[in-house]
Amino acid sequence: MKTELAGIIEQMKGRRILVLGDMVADIYINGVISRISREAPVLVLEQADEQIVAGGAANVVNNVATLGGQAFAVGVLGLDSAAQGLKRVLEQSGANTDGLLCDEKRPTIAKTRIIAGGRATVSQQIVRLDKESKEPLPPAFAAELAGYIRQLLPQVDGVVLSDYGSGTITEGIKEELLKACRQWGIPSIVDSRYDIRRFSGIDYVKQNDAELAAAVGRTLTSEADLCDAGQELLQAMDAQGVLVTRGEKGMTLFEKSGAIHNIPVSDRSEVYDVSGAGDTCVATVILALAAGVEPVYAAELSNIASGIAVRKLGTATVSGDELRAAVRR
Repeated sequence: MKTELAGIIEQMKGRRILVLGDMVADIYINGVISRISREAPVLVLEQADEQIVAGGAANVVNNVATLGGQAFAVGVLGLDSAAQGLKRVLEQSGANTDGLLCDEKRPTIAKTRIIAGGRATVSQQIVRLDKESKEPLPPAFAAELAGYIRQLLPQVDGVVLSDYGSGTITEGIKEELLKACRQWGIPSIVDSRYDIRRFSGIDYVKQNDAELAAAVGRTLTSEADLCDAGQELLQAMDAQGVLVTRGEKGMTLFEKSGAIHNIPVSDRSEVYDVSGAGDTCVATVILALAAGVEPVYAAELSNIASGIAVRKLGTATVSGDELRAAVRR
């Protein structure tokens, strides 16, 4: 198994992956507690630094790039500092950002976390500020995105739809993209938090166990419940496979052939932060599928990659070297 998985990592190199979805700037503002404000009973922080990291679909892009693939980011940003910072992060990883359109009338989707700490205290998040437009994507931008995708699609080896509920993936773009993927045999995968069933006809579906429960509309209290739900969603989506991430229980892959694969966690070391681990999972799976690898091996490798990601703070990426080292262990 080690030899097979190590070989897959090499096959993943250079695979061209189109990632369409809601690009998020995760902003961390670190402050040092200086005193209590005279104006109100609140802390006064002296800002120490600010960091922008890739979140949402942008984290999938970043992981594809750091794992050795050629990532093409497709989505909409604002004309603001968050957009500049996000593009800089992606380009530093080697991702192509030509497909990131800028709309001056809507802000870049941003999640700003204020982190406070002092000499005698542990730094911790004290508040998060979210900013995004609730307006539908303007038709002109949807048309421009669709045109860019049409031009790029014949050159790519795999497609990711990363839906965080912010409206980047319109019905028209989704239908045209999935039809083209089926026509040209390009593997595709979707990760959607809110309305997974609208992506019926895609090849592979990634959900966590809570999202799966929401998708089938009932609580999953046993292994049998989860098994029934996974097979139900697989059939409803007319997909080739459904991959369910299950935290400390690992992953379960449901295939159209009827095969069910339970994949235990690869490393039971301490988990620091699960943020973004699903994005790492999706990036690994699509790179492996794009390389022509059997779905069960793609899932096995993504399980190891996700295990690396959860031992890092924040929405972290995993490199090809880290993944190779983990497979050897």
